Amino acid sequence: MFKVCLDGTPLRGKLSGIGVYTLNIIASLAKLQETENFELEIYFHPSVKNWLLRNFSIPHFLTDYPKVSILPIPVTIADVLAKYPNPILSHFEGYLNKPNILHGTDHYVYPYRKSRKIMTIHDLTFLKYPQYSTTLVQGYLERIKRCLAWTDLIITFSESNKQDLIEYFNINSERIQITYEASRYSSYKIRPDKIELLKNSIDYNFSIPYLLFVSTLEPRKNVITLIKAFDYLKEQNKIPHNLILIGQKGWKYQSIFEAIENSKYQQSIYYLNYLSDELLALFYAQTEAFIYPSFYEGFGLPVLEAMTLGSPVITSNTSSLPEIAGDAALLINPNDFLELAEAILKVISDSQLREELTKKGKERAKLFSWEKTAQETFKAYQFIN
Repeated sequence: MFKVCLDGTPLRGKLSGIGVYTLNIIASLAKLQETENFELEIYFHPSVKNWLLRNFSIPHFLTDYPKVSILPIPVTIADVLAKYPNPILSHFEGYLNKPNILHGTDHYVYPYRKSRKIMTIHDLTFLKYPQYSTTLVQGYLERIKRCLAWTDLIITFSESNKQDLIEYFNINSERIQITYEASRYSSYKIRPDKIELLKNSIDYNFSIPYLLFVSTLEPRKNVITLIKAFDYLKEQNKIPHNLILIGQKGWKYQSIFEAIENSKYQQSIYYLNYLSDELLALFYAQTEAFIYPSFYEGFGLPVLEAMTLGSPVITSNTSSLPEIAGDAALLINPNDFLELAEAILKVISDSQLREELTKKGKERAKLFSWEKTAQETFKAYQFIN
């Protein structure tokens, strides 16, 4: 039996893509260890703020797991120390329980000397599209380069991302393992008796049809092009639909809200911020079209979530999105708002097409599961152990 220590650091605050991955891979690996010959432990780095306050409390997402360790040094501090020869990093190894494999889940893995190391890289936005990244995120490049010096294997989520890693870092393909992600709603069912309660819990009139976007609001997600397409359809085709945007405010979100304010149809555009999993599932299930015109994705979890819950999907023909969507979505050029508008009109005007996309989407989503993700991750552990 070998021991794996997996980094739960992303499990703080309101979870976005990286947090959803970390939460689900921990849960699935914890279940898998019951039948496979390995032992899972979890560790986490405190934030700089909590470190300064000496607050090393376990994140609430991890309280149900019996083996959780604190590595009491923030990632940013550890990364700075890794630039120089020093005994401090090796000192902190004593806080971990002698793992055979250390698995970093967010573009970083601690330089634990006596274990094999795996680093999960979600996407390379900061390299391919630096204009869509913060200065802080662009700093990931040097961090990743340092980590690659001691990383035995990389986990990523699509063939598209794998090829980017090979191109930008000149990595041998054998050092990269693809473990597709899955929808958090894979086994989720909305109880009919709960639908009305959920509808009544939020200030929105569900009798009006709507188009839906779900993700962090930031430039890479291309929300402004979606607003342009929506305005065009309102003006030219008099569609009765609202546009609903759900997600946390990310980097440079202000331009998105300026586009809403400048829209002639701003009264039909709703920003609902971050919602509970249950409410989000309801909005996915009730929409006439889920639209995800992102410029670039390492995977594209919202597309899979939408398909799982029966949303007809329109998404971009770039990066990993065609790989994940297959033939179960309409693919568009994210730089062309007229092409996007045409695809939206096609879907909302044709009930047969919506049914076809819904059916194909649900079948497509069945190909992905967190159990499969855990199994492929376990194979990666076996490969380097």
